[in-house]
Amino acid sequence: MAMDEEALIQAAQGGELSAFNQLVLRYQELAYNVAYRLLGDPDAAADATQDGFLKAYRALNGFRGGSFKSWLLRIVTNTCYDQMRARKRRPTSSLENMAVDPEHASRLVHDGEGPEEYVLREELGRVIQQGIQTLPEDQRVTLILADIEGFSYQEIAEITGVQLGTVKSRLSRGRARLRDYLLEHQELLPQRYRLK
Repeated sequence: MAMDEEALIQAAQGGELSAFNQLVLRYQELAYNVAYRLLGDPDAAADATQDGFLKAYRALNGFRGGSFKSWLLRIVTNTCYDQMRARKRRPTSSLENMAVDPEHASRLVHDGEGPEEYVLREELGRVIQQGIQTLPEDQRVTLILADIEGFSYQEIAEITGVQLGTVKSRLSRGRARLRDYLLEHQELLPQRYRLK
């Protein structure tokens, strides 16, 4: 019988590693998706997710209740911020990272999807991801959590540690900037998504 989240947290705080591993399994896909959207690199996202879970494990006794998911995602997003700051200090370019990761892309393919639909979706996704990467970090994380992961404003406020009004204004500004980016780069969009 599966333990509920609160029991898993208490067991993990008591030193039971298997309980923490169950929490990791419960949230690893969500944490990775958020990290990937923030960082735009599958390897960096995997590293940030793993580092975030390690930090969460070390800080587990400091968790005092509330939403464990929000607490955990706050740690993962902060880990992503740390990576972005480190990248700015030591910029690098890798030809490997510029190529599409076939393993990651294959997980996005629906069985019923034809080749043309796949190419259009990939092209659109690539342009949107490029636009997301141009946003300031605070707007980027807010937009990802709201529009891609579907979190409520209140959950985003808990994850990012800011006021509800700040979440709303960051989301509004982020959406506007992304819209402007897509309008300015229509030539990169598949033909059917361009404004006439």
